[in-house]
Order: sequence, then C-alpha cells, then structure tokens
Amino acid sequence: MNNYLFLLSIFLGLSDDVISKSKIRSFPSDFWFGASTAAYQVEGGWNEDGKGSSIWDTACHSDLNPVRDDSNGDVAADSYHKYKRDAEIAQELGLNFYRFSISWPRILPNGFPDKINTLGVEYYTKVINELLARNVTPVVTLYHWDLPSNLQKLGGWANPSIVTWYTDYAKVVFDKFSDKVKHFITMNDPKGICFGGYGSENTAPFLNMSGIGEYLCSRNVLLAHANAYHLYDGHYRKLHNGTVGIALNFVWYEPASDTMDDNSAAVDARQFEWGQYAHPIFSKAGDYPTEFKKNIAYKSAEQGFARSRLNHLTAKDVTLIRGSADFLGVNTYTTKLAYRDASLEGMYTVPSYMDDMGAVLVKDPAWTQSQTNWLQEVPWGFSKLLIAIKNLYDNPPVYIMENGWSTEGGLLDEDRINYFRTYLNALLDALDAGCDVKGYSVWSLIDSFEWRQGYLDKYGLYEVDFSSPDKTRTPRKSAFIYKEIARSKTLDPDFEPEKFIVEVTQDSQEKLKIENDVL
Repeated sequence: MNNYLFLLSIFLGLSDDVISKSKIRSFPSDFWFGASTAAYQVEGGWNEDGKGSSIWDTACHSDLNPVRDDSNGDVAADSYHKYKRDAEIAQELGLNFYRFSISWPRILPNGFPDKINTLGVEYYTKVINELLARNVTPVVTLYHWDLPSNLQKLGGWANPSIVTWYTDYAKVVFDKFSDKVKHFITMNDPKGICFGGYGSENTAPFLNMSGIGEYLCSRNVLLAHANAYHLYDGHYRKLHNGTVGIALNFVWYEPASDTMDDNSAAVDARQFEWGQYAHPIFSKAGDYPTEFKKNIAYKSAEQGFARSRLNHLTAKDVTLIRGSADFLGVNTYTTKLAYRDASLEGMYTVPSYMDDMGAVLVKDPAWTQSQTNWLQEVPWGFSKLLIAIKNLYDNPPVYIMENGWSTEGGLLDEDRINYFRTYLNALLDALDAGCDVKGYSVWSLIDSFEWRQGYLDKYGLYEVDFSSPDKTRTPRKSAFIYKEIARSKTLDPDFEPEKFIVEVTQDSQEKLKIENDVL
C-alpha cells in the first residue's frame, strides 16, 4: 500500500484543476432541467388503499431492520398525500421535468396483473395530471427497487420467470399511463438491483450470494428491460410517440497510476460496474463486455466450477437486447481510483463479484468528502465518463437522471451548491466535446428515505421536516441556485439569490429567513 499512497499523490493536482471557471457559461436552449425521486423513498402510505407489500417493506419491518437509524419508508415524506405540494415545488423551481417512479405493488398488490389496484392507478393518474397542469413533464420509472414481496418468495430477479412477470406489469403501466406520459425508464440502476440485492447486503432482498446471484439477476433484468422496450415500440409508440430508456449507475474509475496493471484494473472496474448493463444495449456488438466474460470464466475454472458462473446471453438474447433504448439515463455521483496489487491476493471472498473483477477501488483523500463515506466531489471524472460513453456507445442521447450531494441537513448548503456548479461545469465541458447530453436531473427534489442510510443523509433541494405531521418542505439555498440555472439556462458562478438573509445566532447555528417561504 505504500507504493499506492505514493502513486496517489500524482492525482492531487487533478482535483485542484477542476472547476472554477469564473465566466458565465450557457446550456443549449432546449436543454432540460429536472429533479428526481423514487416511490419507496418519498411516498409513504405503505399499506393504504390496497397497496401490497414490497421487499423494502418486508426488510424494514423485520426484527433485523437493516437501516442504520432503524427507520423505514412507511410514511417517509408522505408524498402519497402531499403529491400536490411536490408538483408545486417542481413548478416553483421552473423544472422542465420531474422524474418519479411507480410502485409495482401499489399497482399490482400481488405482483401479477390478475388484480389491478384501481386506487393505485388513480393515485398516479392524479400525480401525472397535477404535473401536466403545472407544465412539468412527467418522466416515469417503472421499477426503482420495490419488488412485490410475493415475487421475491418465488426467487425475485434470480428467477427467469420474472422477465414475464415484469413485462406483464409494464403492459399495465403502458395501458394506464402512456397516453399522458411520453418518457419512461424501465429500470433504475440494475447494479443496485443485482449486486446490491443478490450479490451483497447493500439493498433488499439482502441475499449476499455474490459471484452467482448478481449474474443470475443481470441477465433477467436486461431481458425484462428489452421486453418492455419492444412491447412499447411495437404497440404504444405509434399511438403516443413516446420514448423508453433505462437508467444505469455510473462511477468513473481512474487508474491509480499509468502502469498496465492499473489501467487494466480501471477498465475491468468500469466493465463490471456499468459495462455489463450498458454494453449489451448500447454497443454495436451487443453482449456482455469481453473483459467481463473472460474474468468470470477464468475465475470459475480456477475455482473448480464446471462452467462459468455467468449465464451467457444467447444469440437470441443479444438480438433482443441490442438497441433496446431510445436514450441512456445516467445516474452518477462520484469517481474512484482503481489499482492492482499482487500482495492483496485473497482480499475478497471466493467466489465473489469483487474477486472476479480483481481491482481495488479507493478514493483519493485529497478529494472533497461529503458526510457520506462513498461520495466525493470529483467533477473531472464526470466529464471523462460522459466522453467515454460517447466513444464507447456511438454517442447516444443521454439524460443525467441522478446527480447530487448529501449533507446532514440545514438550509444553507453551500457544499451542495459548489458540487452542482462543478459538476454542471464538467457537463458543459462534455457538451463542448460533442457529447449528446439532453438534460440533467438533481437527486433529489426533496429529502427522502435513503435506503440503508435511512434519514441520516439529506439530498433534497427542499428540506423535509420529518418530525412534522405535515412533513413541511422548505427550500434550501441550493433550490434558489438551481432555479436560476434552470430559468436562465446558464451557469453563473457568482450568482447569489437575493431572498436569502443569513443570521448567525449566539450559538453559531445558521438560520435562514426566506421571503414568503417559497421560491
């Protein structure tokens, strides 16, 4: 590790070089700005009006609640009852679009289309109508991690039958909402679904069957996505002329040195983390990345398995999946360094996803750190990522669907503002380099239940008072900054909102007065 720490010093200048261009820069006039949330994270109403149980309901109600603050999403920000306020917030911010997800068990309580919950359909119809009435375009995610518990009892995303189950669910959503919703996202972050839930204990259902579970899941998620895309393309597109894409999670992995080993480690990390989902859909060849397949096959043989632990995509699968997206949704927050060190052989469980990857992933201690351990501000990695997507996948239309910064709370969030400005500046650099980025969505519109972090991490442009029965939403300073960016389509590093008056009390706690309590 001493050699690694020495190599790390090479990169200290990179984070210094990043952002601060003092000039005002402009976005294209048709560039979209939005904000995102997800059903389980904000809705609440977990058992109201016929909703079924999800895998997160099951996990959070168990004796061994996996959430750090022992909380759950039973009420969350209460968007099930406060959806009008959320739509009003989107309008206050001047957003072009609001990305939210539909809860599968709220529509199909048992997971299957034999029982459609009409009250669930009515709820999302009201949300969509409220947004349209306020001139905010709804962008709907079909699946954001809240699988019906009944389907998990049957194996969930590890069971090949889920491809059919999901397609049936997608048909119900398209039937009910595609006349008013023109932009759908089939899946949010397949890596979070598969590695998070089946290959580790990061997300529900917390199976931790690494080296096998995430690969069973990966193929099924890709096939389910492709089926939903072709279902829409074959019937609903001619009726409603909408678009269907997928949102993948991207981390940029930078080699920790210019050695062949570290460059190879960075390539493998990228292919495992996002290439296994992006490559089959967006590359001309289709299929899983070559490095990804080779690594797993080699390790499987070395470990005595009769065949690769990866379920390969058949020629029929490749044809179905390749090209099955009108746009690529990019969820991205940070960058990591990747390296290889022979002395660290055996540091990962065998078999496992990380052992198959064979890379060590670390952060540079010089990078600006959020209060969340995994999240650092590294904007140059953002522009490198977008340029890599352009070069790897023939410059597909890209929408940044999640990008954000966590704090412990409070309304004066200068660190979040700086993060937005540096990352949007990097996005403009990518646009200058020819990347076809169409829009940008903040994570998140309001504070929400942040999975295993519960309510400890705050990402919202609006602070939610979770102790209040009304779950009061109050704009942070970042909301005023983001509103001006969306309004003017410019990035002005010197802009300051006039409505903010900062008072420092005797105990040095920051307090903000906001005129009219709205933007």
